[in-house]
Amino acid sequence: MTVSREQPGAPGQSAPRPLRDRRLVQATLATCVALCTSAIPDILSAQWRNLPPLGVGLAAMGAVMCMVRAGRRNGAVALMLCSLFGTVCLLMWQNGGLRDTSLLAFPCMLVFAAMLGTRRLYFGLLAAMLAMIAGLLVAETHAWHASRVPPLTYNTFVDLASVLFVTSVIAWLMASDMHAALDAVHEQNEQMAAAQQRMEIMATHDALTGLPNRSLARDRFEQAAAAARRGEHSVAMLYLDLDNFKNVNDTLGHGSGDTLLKLVSERLAGLLRNADTVARLGGDEFLLLVPEVHDGAAVAEIANKVVSGLMAPFDVIGMEIFAGCSLGITMFPADGADFDSLLKKADIAMYRAKESGRNAFRFWDGEMNASVVEHVALLSAMRTAIAHRDFTLSYQPQFDLRTGRLIGAEALIRWRHAEMGNISPVRFIPLAERSGLIIPIGDWVLQEACAQAQRWRAAGWTDLTISVNVSPVQFKRGSVETSVAQALADSGLPSANLELELTESLLIQDSLTLIESLATLRRMGVRFAIDDFGTGYSNLAYLKRFEVERLKIDQTFVRRLTDDVQDQAIVRAIVQMAASLNLYTVAEGVEDGATLALLGDLGCQQGQGFHWSPAVPAAEFEAFLKVPA
Repeated sequence: MTVSREQPGAPGQSAPRPLRDRRLVQATLATCVALCTSAIPDILSAQWRNLPPLGVGLAAMGAVMCMVRAGRRNGAVALMLCSLFGTVCLLMWQNGGLRDTSLLAFPCMLVFAAMLGTRRLYFGLLAAMLAMIAGLLVAETHAWHASRVPPLTYNTFVDLASVLFVTSVIAWLMASDMHAALDAVHEQNEQMAAAQQRMEIMATHDALTGLPNRSLARDRFEQAAAAARRGEHSVAMLYLDLDNFKNVNDTLGHGSGDTLLKLVSERLAGLLRNADTVARLGGDEFLLLVPEVHDGAAVAEIANKVVSGLMAPFDVIGMEIFAGCSLGITMFPADGADFDSLLKKADIAMYRAKESGRNAFRFWDGEMNASVVEHVALLSAMRTAIAHRDFTLSYQPQFDLRTGRLIGAEALIRWRHAEMGNISPVRFIPLAERSGLIIPIGDWVLQEACAQAQRWRAAGWTDLTISVNVSPVQFKRGSVETSVAQALADSGLPSANLELELTESLLIQDSLTLIESLATLRRMGVRFAIDDFGTGYSNLAYLKRFEVERLKIDQTFVRRLTDDVQDQAIVRAIVQMAASLNLYTVAEGVEDGATLALLGDLGCQQGQGFHWSPAVPAAEFEAFLKVPA
């Protein structure tokens, strides 16, 4: 085997040997065609002076073909380029010098050298060309040599066409190779990405059911726990074990057992929300993670739904199989602060459920009963607070991020109980919604917020917009438009100064009653904003249908904005979408200057958060009104 002694790092070094040989043969044939074509007009016009150089060039091309067949590719390339260079130099010397059409062959030769030659040959050829051009220039300038300038004839066209033909062939070959290389790289990247994705799925998902495994469940729990710490809510962990799985394996075989596990997985996924996690721990044991829960009663409803759902029969190889399940439940952070301790307690609670007769669920250490008692006490206290007007409103300022000007305030309800102290809205608002008490509470909030905004208007701050959160329950069971009209009439506040913050879950219902209510409010001149945008359905259809003015980007994306590129991508997408719909964006939870600067770079127009102030009583809020923009 003949080994090509190519210089490392030479142009074209990465091309495979057969491909480079084929390209050399193709370029040689194209050169032969060009030389023959250039010779034809000279023969027809009996101009013999150009034929010797052309003949030498053709002979050299024949030698090049022989060297390629012998495997001496580098020598063939060098011979081809040197012979062509000599031929072109003779033609230029005999004819038009630096004005001769043969000069156009130099760039073509350089392209060929870059494609198939070595680095030394490429730069040597370039130096020789520059020396030739300089020599001709000096000879012409000092009258050592006189080049004749032939008139433009058909011979000129043939010469130009020949040079362009060879150049186009070489350029086409280079482009073809480049496209092939790019396609190969793209295909390889896709294969690597697919392989990496398969590896990631195998590392984090159960092979049989496709559900998340223990590792991924742990990761999702950590994320949910971190959000719970910030949002003052809980995370529920439900440890599930099938009651009759061993009998299925023993009587019908492990294949039928695997089929049952797949069917159970599909049913569990259908029983829970998209935000919840269903994971398989192994065997017939599953783990259900329910983020953002506020009490044991809500978790009890979910557990009862799961138990009832799995009591329905499964069709396994044509037979009805009744699986049933037992559940053990723990709550973060009440029952533990880490995944392993909560899982262990949930496992113990699950066995207590089995001991009680199966097809049941149990909370760890009676947490459910304690939670129910607490809710009863909280409901009673809430009714008393409504009667005695123990609720208060605080106001969080909202600013224009570009000018720093105060543009509005969000009214937020607060409750300080004489015995229980400050009670978070995260605790009592969901309970008020389930009990219906949110309707009188919401009416009071509207009345108080509008009255306070009008007092500020009367004091001279006429451009301030007051934002009030409205619960979906108020639309379903109350009469929001009547409450708003009454609040505006009693306070004298112009409707343009009132903004209602709506949830995405409300707008996707798209019921006739909701459409009529929002249309009535729109005719009043009230503005709409979408609260916590990005955490729900983020549907473009309702944005257009209900003519909202502002999107409030949820604080879960804003607080980690400077550290999490995914949150940056989400915020950027929301801002760009809002801009295309001519909507303002308001960033919630702005806590520092770095976040503020990044929001400005992303195009967000407005914001609120602890960087300026938490929600404060009306008297303290007036300090912001007195600060010049």
